[in-house]
Amino acid sequence: MRRAWRKLTPELRSQRIFFLSEINKEAAGKEAAVEDMAFRRRNKSYPFFSQEFLIQNHADIVFSLVIFILIGLMFEATAKTAILFIQPQYNVTTLSPEGEVTLYHYGWKDSATILFYFFIAIILHAVVQEYLLDKVNRRLHLSKSKNTKFNESGQLCVFHLVSSVWSFYILITEGYLLHPSSLWENYPHVHLRFQVKFFYLTQLAYWLHALPELYFQKVRKEEISRQLQYICLYLLHIAAAYLLNLSRVGLVLFFLQYVSELGFHIARLFYFTDENHQKMFDLWAVSFVFTRMATLTLMFLAVGFGLARAESQGLDWEMGNFNTVLIRMTVLLLVCLTQSWLLWKFIRFQLRRWREFRHEQAVRKKAAPKQPLRTLKRDSLGHHENGVLKAENGASPRTKKLKST
Repeated sequence: MRRAWRKLTPELRSQRIFFLSEINKEAAGKEAAVEDMAFRRRNKSYPFFSQEFLIQNHADIVFSLVIFILIGLMFEATAKTAILFIQPQYNVTTLSPEGEVTLYHYGWKDSATILFYFFIAIILHAVVQEYLLDKVNRRLHLSKSKNTKFNESGQLCVFHLVSSVWSFYILITEGYLLHPSSLWENYPHVHLRFQVKFFYLTQLAYWLHALPELYFQKVRKEEISRQLQYICLYLLHIAAAYLLNLSRVGLVLFFLQYVSELGFHIARLFYFTDENHQKMFDLWAVSFVFTRMATLTLMFLAVGFGLARAESQGLDWEMGNFNTVLIRMTVLLLVCLTQSWLLWKFIRFQLRRWREFRHEQAVRKKAAPKQPLRTLKRDSLGHHENGVLKAENGASPRTKKLKST
């Protein structure tokens, strides 16, 4: 074979190399087609009402329920019931310098609206998973553990991006950033604008939908406890801000939290695509510490000092006033404990990264080949230096005298 290859001319060699590369491309394409066929075979049909059937078709089942509610709007007999699921309730029309303004407050009928947007969140989750994340996963070929974290970060990255932009828009339009004192003045803030109430309802619906998604996405048992922790914390803080009429302070805190979490999940997505992308974690670390400090400062300023000096003191369920010392201290304690817990997890995460970095540096030093030392040429008399023979003590050796005959 080698002799035959040597006899070929350079042109024939290049042609043969080209044909071999084309054959390899065709083989790779066949392997990809086989993998695609194998992926399609996995999506086989299952018996009705079986566990695998519900997991595979849960988004379609929920979509049919949403269509059923929307069809109810078309008939006069069911329109009043269907509108409870779609539109926020408890609206009040008041007069203002701008004209008539429609404001909202909360009540038990909000649970129907939360349920409807709970279904919408499940559908959107499935759309993002199927048409975006699954396609990326097929190209990355991640392990099962990394695949679960990649899907989690992908979903939360989309949600945090939308929520941070939305909350920032509300803060700008309502003027809370330009007038920080409005966060605690005129408490209780019972009446909300449509965009503020709708924001809180969709936030509750999204984090409630994350609970059954742990089952639908077949999350590993090791990951369930970690995800349940932050899901329950989000639900607790959002519900507390909504029910205690602290919606203005809550908007600012959620904006800061979502921007910080958005940076973390973007950094993790880049890390899964290429493990050399670790500088994004350093940027996120700075934003994380800033968010914790800003959250604690704002809570002590608004709840600890602002509400403590407000005129409306006491507990009044009908007026929605919860400005008592006990409730204020409970809210501050809840926020301080949460921020402390997040800082503790952050410190553990940074220490683990530092240990892994030190371990990698030690492995690289051990794996680096040692350069051999250059040996000097020596003979019986000494060694050569700059072309001159030198003795061991640095002096030039004596030349032998030739005997004259």
